[in-house]
Amino acid sequence: MPAPPTRTTSPASSSTSKPIFPADQLRAWIRPLLATTLRDVVYDHADPGRMKELSRGLSEKIKSQMLALHPRGFKYIITSTLTENNNQAGRGDLVCHWEGTDVAVQEMFSNDSIIFVVLALAVRV
Repeated sequence: MPAPPTRTTSPASSSTSKPIFPADQLRAWIRPLLATTLRDVVYDHADPGRMKELSRGLSEKIKSQMLALHPRGFKYIITSTLTENNNQAGRGDLVCHWEGTDVAVQEMFSNDSIIFVVLALAVRV
């Protein structure tokens, strides 16, 4: 069954436009950020604080970019996971009930040592 069309106007008033968060711009910004920041990172069991700060720091940068792209009208939620790459399998799912103006942007980076997944949500308020 095809997805319903995305609505960019309020059902009560077709002249009142609801902004849509620019997901493509955020995705294009996140990809090089992850590639340059994580390219040579090796998972370090001896320094879990460094791994925590790396993950949190990337999430903070992404949140700041979301605010720069669209400073008002959305709540922003960023989740990130940094794991050691042991050729393991994984799965993640997200199910939401929201408006067509809300978006989710997911990006992943991996090298021989780490897997980093970030999910950035922009929810219209």
